[in-house]
Amino acid sequence: MDIHRRTLLRLTAAAGGIATLPATLFAQPAYPSQPVKLVIPFTAGSTTDVVGRIVGERLQQSLGQPCVVDNRPGAGGTLGASAVVNAAADGHTVLIHSTGHVANAALYPGLKYDTLNDFTPVTMLASMPNVLVVPPDRGFTSLQDLVRKVKAGPQKFVYGSSGSGSASHIAGEKFRIATGIEVAHIPYRGTPQALTDLMGGRLDWFLAPLALAAPLVQGGKLAALAIGAPKRSPLLPQVPTTAESGFGDADHLFWVGMFVAARTPERTVAHLHAETVRALKTSEVRARLDKLGADAAPMPQQAFAQQVREEIVSTTALIRRAGIRIDS
Repeated sequence: MDIHRRTLLRLTAAAGGIATLPATLFAQPAYPSQPVKLVIPFTAGSTTDVVGRIVGERLQQSLGQPCVVDNRPGAGGTLGASAVVNAAADGHTVLIHSTGHVANAALYPGLKYDTLNDFTPVTMLASMPNVLVVPPDRGFTSLQDLVRKVKAGPQKFVYGSSGSGSASHIAGEKFRIATGIEVAHIPYRGTPQALTDLMGGRLDWFLAPLALAAPLVQGGKLAALAIGAPKRSPLLPQVPTTAESGFGDADHLFWVGMFVAARTPERTVAHLHAETVRALKTSEVRARLDKLGADAAPMPQQAFAQQVREEIVSTTALIRRAGIRIDS
């Protein structure tokens, strides 16, 4: 066999070997290859939005591509979530959502997506406890005092939330069930309006995110009875935890997390996870979250996915037990 024929056969064999390699090696370009869109299904300035922007600003430095925020508020965050499900599953469209994401499966039976199966959880970004705040002139001396007075005359009291089915509503109902009280609930169109009425004395209490509660308490406009966290906050060191107050089961932790469409390649998810965790561990991001009263909460991907699964079950059970409806 002459040298030219042997060379041709070797080249043909090599080409055949290349053809058997996984197609994904050639199909997946380097990630990210374009700007990354952070879809935040709430208004600009909301807690979820602020956390998403803090992480996104740092993340774009390590990804080497801009992270562009796209606020898509409405329907409890389901509009923004739908946009991510319907976008290309390539990691360039990312959902920044909150604890409301796990509740919506029970609150919106007509959802056009499956919360569990249509998303891949990437990591938790931050967690933030709620603070039970009351008007300073209400005369409540402690959380136990509030519970005792409400049990003695439940028709005299009313609590507010930022809307039916909202995180503050679910937190309020978990507190109500854990303490065994019966009390009327008034839903508002957002936290600012509810806090305004609370300061005006038209409500008896509200479970507010620490970032919003702390300056109002520090300014004397509201009083804080308890914080739903494992330990006291440096922002409100004088405020006891709900566990210290005797109601440890009443906590409902608010968190913000990152998700992508379920069809996103595993290699892309792993890269996005690693860079996001790296961003969350920087002193810059931690310091900015600390000022919000939030804790950076990077988690292994599988651990966050397991938490989401468990919270879908537990939150659905709570919603059904409390009879929470988005149109109530």
